[in-house]
Amino acid sequence: MHTRYHAQIVAALLYVVGAVAQAAHSPSTLLRDVRVIDGNGGQPLEHADVLITRSKIVAVETQPIDAKKLPHNTTIVKASGKTVLPGLISDHSHLGMTKGTTASGKNITKANILRQLRQYTAYGVTTVTSLGLNLKPFYELQPQAHSGATRTADMFGADRGFGTVNGMPPASIGLLDTQVYRPQTPEEARSQVRETAQRHPDLIKIWVDDSRHTMPAKMNPEVYKTIIDEAHVNGLRVAAHVFYLEDAKSLVGDSVDIIAHGVRDTAVDPEFVKSMKDRGAWYIPTLGLDESFYVFAEHPEWLQEPFLRRALQPSLAAQFNDPAWRNKVLGDKALAAQKQSVANNLKNVKTLFDAGVNVGFGTDSGATPLRIAGFAEHRELKLLTEAGLTPVQAIQTATKNAAALLHLDDRGVIAPGKLADLLIVDGDPSKDITAVDNIDSVWRRGKKVSDSRWFKTPAAKPKPPESVPPSQ
Repeated sequence: MHTRYHAQIVAALLYVVGAVAQAAHSPSTLLRDVRVIDGNGGQPLEHADVLITRSKIVAVETQPIDAKKLPHNTTIVKASGKTVLPGLISDHSHLGMTKGTTASGKNITKANILRQLRQYTAYGVTTVTSLGLNLKPFYELQPQAHSGATRTADMFGADRGFGTVNGMPPASIGLLDTQVYRPQTPEEARSQVRETAQRHPDLIKIWVDDSRHTMPAKMNPEVYKTIIDEAHVNGLRVAAHVFYLEDAKSLVGDSVDIIAHGVRDTAVDPEFVKSMKDRGAWYIPTLGLDESFYVFAEHPEWLQEPFLRRALQPSLAAQFNDPAWRNKVLGDKALAAQKQSVANNLKNVKTLFDAGVNVGFGTDSGATPLRIAGFAEHRELKLLTEAGLTPVQAIQTATKNAAALLHLDDRGVIAPGKLADLLIVDGDPSKDITAVDNIDSVWRRGKKVSDSRWFKTPAAKPKPPESVPPSQ
């Protein structure tokens, strides 16, 4: 009896000690006196308080919350002059494909995916969609990312995706046979969609165009119609890689769910706008895609800025700093067409946004080394404002709209009950979108996972760029 009683006393004491220790480790944080851009498209809330408990936002108040009403041992973070935004959400990226100056399926490892996820996170991108070309390491990491265990951006995906024999996506970029299906008949396509569905992807991706007539073949319309139909039977939505307006019209007519790149060959017309609206289809412009081919050659001074330099692996930094590489890029006969594609893309996204078409957010970052994880998303925000969207509209596109495209109702806005996936910056991005670059900290599921120190860590620092001789 005495021994049993002693054991009960010890157990009770241990319980009390444990409870006290747990209470001392507060699950709540109050962001005090911040500017809030909530993602809904309205004007910022000034001098607001944001209360986070565990992984979620529990209150957003425009009056100071009485300290007596806060949960026990709440950590108060005084952040006057700082702006809190929802974490950015990419609807179109690729994870693991790039390493240094290379793009290859052989680069897709857990370590490389985690490296990229950490980089996205440092730039305030808290959700990433890897839109095709995914392999086993992606699926092995996804549950950990969903739970927050990786302390990085969350990750969603579109499995392998469907391309064309001798067509897109080009095998020459180092794709493995297991990265993409290339059905030649509707029957093959249907079988492969059913196989894909067994892996429970978030979306399905199809590559339809011929990359500006540089590939011998385009996807057969009967094949992509079958893919769309069978995907819908299996409860999956389809995103289509396009370039031409004609293809985009046909796909929307065949009930594709997402146009995964902007129309870049010509101006969109009223027929396409109406079709997009009537069907509730989504449009991801990826404005920076064509610009990425030449922008780093045009702006070598960016290499001296930590905001870009920290994202570059040494071999890519060296390439950007090479006058011969820059001169080759700026002398390429494709340069004029690339710039025209960007101009068309800017004009078209403004037309579609103003018409009320669903516009999402993505960059194709990670598809090639030139589309740099995290940096590309900040560049995309600036391009959206160049297209004519206001800074608040651009932020709404990259947060609330991007979450809605993915059918995620737990993130994308700052409101009670939503995940505390947050980007905190110095300055006011609602007035000057470049303020999003002034990163103070990044929060994922209520925990600070990165801050400004990331950009101060030594990275590949090239020599000052040499002048580039004018192209002949």
